[in-house]
Amino acid sequence: MSTTTRAAICREPRRPWEITELHLDEPKANEVRIKFHAAGLCHSDDHIQKGDAPMRMPVVGGHEGAGVVDAVGDDVTRVGVGDHVVCSFIPACGMCRYCSTGRQNLCDAGKNAGTGIFPDGTFRFHDDDGADLGGLCVLGTFSQYAVVSEWSCIRIPPDIPFDVAALVGCGVPTGWGSAVYAAGVRAGQTVVIYGAGGVGSNAVQGARYAGGKNVVVVDPVEFKRDMAKVFGATHTFADAKHAHDFVVDTTYGQLADHAIITVGVLHDEVIQSAIEVVGKTGQVTITAVGNGSVNVHAGMLIGYQRRVQGAIFGGCNPLYDVPRLLGLYRSGDLKLDELITRRYRLDEVNQGYQDMLDGKNIRGVIIHEH
Repeated sequence: MSTTTRAAICREPRRPWEITELHLDEPKANEVRIKFHAAGLCHSDDHIQKGDAPMRMPVVGGHEGAGVVDAVGDDVTRVGVGDHVVCSFIPACGMCRYCSTGRQNLCDAGKNAGTGIFPDGTFRFHDDDGADLGGLCVLGTFSQYAVVSEWSCIRIPPDIPFDVAALVGCGVPTGWGSAVYAAGVRAGQTVVIYGAGGVGSNAVQGARYAGGKNVVVVDPVEFKRDMAKVFGATHTFADAKHAHDFVVDTTYGQLADHAIITVGVLHDEVIQSAIEVVGKTGQVTITAVGNGSVNVHAGMLIGYQRRVQGAIFGGCNPLYDVPRLLGLYRSGDLKLDELITRRYRLDEVNQGYQDMLDGKNIRGVIIHEH
């Protein structure tokens, strides 16, 4: 038995998102079906569509999503029918080596993100010809309905708007955690953030909330620089050189404590700029997708005892940090409504990504019509 759902899929790299009808299987044991109300247009999906990152094709897009559980399989305990949920783009089983040691962002259950295949070796999305489709991160939030693992679900209060909640499944904790956890920003420190899109804006919020004195943003887009000030940036620059000169001046030559890279496409130049802007014991935290390489003379790291740290999900524990971040939103300490520049219908998904690439959006959100 199956149901039908309207979804945005990518059939092959560099081919536009296509809106189509798919067949969706019923949830099996430890799985739930979600009626999605909102899905975030994260840059990672665009990387998949552009062929910048490996992914089994065709694929149902979307890994930021929020909605209502409308069916459950056997043995589901984490959520129930009628619960409002946000999907974590990395599942948290709670039992593997990494979950059990407080590193849910590295959960072993996330191993199938690039195929969309379920642990039993099968798929839940199918087209009219019977071909199997995986959902990005085994989710597929660009579909009106999807069957997902209960480990990917986090129950949220029913008063949280779905469009806001969707962003807390990836972009918000990834940026926030990059500053608070992966970098470990402390009160009084100087932080330089490269890229002020959906993830970078939240790195700004995290750095400021953690007590950063100078939160410096580098982004060539004026709109994003202006919005960065809304999220807590103290200084903004269009290029890395002017930011570097400011940091040298304001720290009396000691340089920054942290550099956080959240650009849309990672490249060698921004990595080099980040390494050069941090001083003794400074850390460069890389939270970006692309072909950038750390090509630096070892003396640059050794002499100043600099560190380069990769980060996924910002080092967050989704089962703890997603409710925590929503609590900060409720108390007025975290700006989430301001992240959403524009809302789109599902059939406007390609326009939404073009707007992102043109620098018009901090975050676009698909609102599913039912």
